[in-house]
Amino acid sequence: MSVWESEDGYPQPLKLGVGGIVRIILRGLPLAVLVFGCLMLLLILRLVEKPIFGLRRPWTPYITQFVCRTAFRLMGVRFVVQGTPIRDRGAVVANHSSWLDIFSLNAAQQVYFVSKAEVAKWPGIGWLAKATGTVFIRRDRREALAQKKIFEDRLLAGHQLLFFPEGTSSDSLRVLPFKTTLFEAFFDPRLKDYMLIQPVTVHYQAPKGAEARFYGWWGDMEFGPHLLTTLAAPRQGRVEVVYHPPLKVAEFTNRKVLAKSAEDQIRASLKARLD
Repeated sequence: MSVWESEDGYPQPLKLGVGGIVRIILRGLPLAVLVFGCLMLLLILRLVEKPIFGLRRPWTPYITQFVCRTAFRLMGVRFVVQGTPIRDRGAVVANHSSWLDIFSLNAAQQVYFVSKAEVAKWPGIGWLAKATGTVFIRRDRREALAQKKIFEDRLLAGHQLLFFPEGTSSDSLRVLPFKTTLFEAFFDPRLKDYMLIQPVTVHYQAPKGAEARFYGWWGDMEFGPHLLTTLAAPRQGRVEVVYHPPLKVAEFTNRKVLAKSAEDQIRASLKARLD
């Protein structure tokens, strides 16, 4: 799978002084206790939830949402929501800028992420993704039908799935062209007539004095150093999650037209906030 690279290279690494190290400890330790403590609680609760409800998860998503909302408070990042998340059966598509997107989008709405298969093997993030019901897929044309079937089964189970049609993350200052393959699942005859797709824009505002790409995480950037840089910042910025009016799948002729409509809304919204 290809990754996006910036023509401007990567941001300069943050030089950690004593103050930065202190901030990492003061923010990082409570964050670790929150994430891994609630992960254990979620796994225990899942032992009861899974045999009773199967694919459905009526309890554990509340734990995930609590963790993500509280994480922003512990990091000092202001979290803002505009618009109203869909409550009906449907899916969410958003631009992809950072590992922080996981917290941003889970904090506002109970959703199940669709992620590339490699994420399942990442330390920390992979464990969390598997525990919270993430759907792992391989972006391989040879497996397209099998992936579509997994997608449809989760949608039919009532899950609101969220995926990033760009297929990779960027520097938070742009929206990359949408890939349309996964949109095909929404046109299944069992889903098409009532499926809603909600475009969502995630906008990161860097801390005052920091580079605009501060929260962006892309290409070959490593997770650990980026996490430490985020925690060490003297001041934090904010993240705004904007929910746009949902699109009715039945009103679109094919996946490409549907994907283009969602992409246009997200691109225009991000541009308006960056200008």
